[in-house]
Amino acid sequence: MSVPEDEERLLPLTQRWPRASKFLLSGCAATVAELATFPLDLTKTRLQMQGEAALARLGDSARESAPYRGMVRTALGIIEEEGFLKLWQGVTPAIYRHIVYSGGRMVTYEHLREVVFGKSEDKHYPLWKSVIGGMMAGVIGQFLANPTDLVKVQMQMEGKRKLEGKPLRFRGVHHAFAKIIAEGGIRGLWAGWVPNIQRAALVNMGDLTTYDTVKHYLVLNTPLEDNIMTHGLSSLCSGLVASILGTPADVIKSRIMNQPRDKQGRGLLYKSSTDCLIQAIQVIWLDLTRLSVETQHSIF
Repeated sequence: MSVPEDEERLLPLTQRWPRASKFLLSGCAATVAELATFPLDLTKTRLQMQGEAALARLGDSARESAPYRGMVRTALGIIEEEGFLKLWQGVTPAIYRHIVYSGGRMVTYEHLREVVFGKSEDKHYPLWKSVIGGMMAGVIGQFLANPTDLVKVQMQMEGKRKLEGKPLRFRGVHHAFAKIIAEGGIRGLWAGWVPNIQRAALVNMGDLTTYDTVKHYLVLNTPLEDNIMTHGLSSLCSGLVASILGTPADVIKSRIMNQPRDKQGRGLLYKSSTDCLIQAIQVIWLDLTRLSVETQHSIF
């Protein structure tokens, strides 16, 4: 039943334009969260980039700086070598990315949940629907946000390039967009989109699915009601599961996005995300083998 036009004007904006309001609110929340957590994201990216054996093909292994040792030491090293404010280097495209990604995925997930799939008779959202909806929402949101994610990753590595004596690639976020388009065309903005949406699908499958499932379980099986405590516990669980599922794909995505490219826009280190994954596993296997040998020698 439609609401009369006069009465509709009196409704709150969130009821008059629910999808647009959801997008804006998600974007605002994501911006605040990004500003607060960006130093963690920067240290994560720096840790993900180290140990790239593929750099040896370009002769960069000898010039690579000392490896980072853990999140805290990485952050302290950035502050000592580059300055405190460099912990927020690349935050502008990160904010752009989260506005597009968070708004897009939440609107998509809400639409899939309420319109496409629908809830069961007991008003519960089945797990399988939540999994499919979360993955689809993540894929769509991340595909739209890929250009901003690409610029964010590359700008996060500019400080390390400077320490290694390499020329800086960008003067700022808008110069980064312009340079990427000039070198690779519009398609260049979607470099690394395959591992990026794979990561987004895994993260959202863990995030949105776990959130809905845990909240439903807590409301039905504990004294907790549908309040801020329930939402907080559900968010903690969803964040943990999403991080565990998405980290391997996140490493591959970051390395694909940051690799140097030829004049045709083709990567010089990795042929594809699968090639990057294989090389990363090979390095891990070699490290484990060497550690095992060293352990045996120390024992005997």
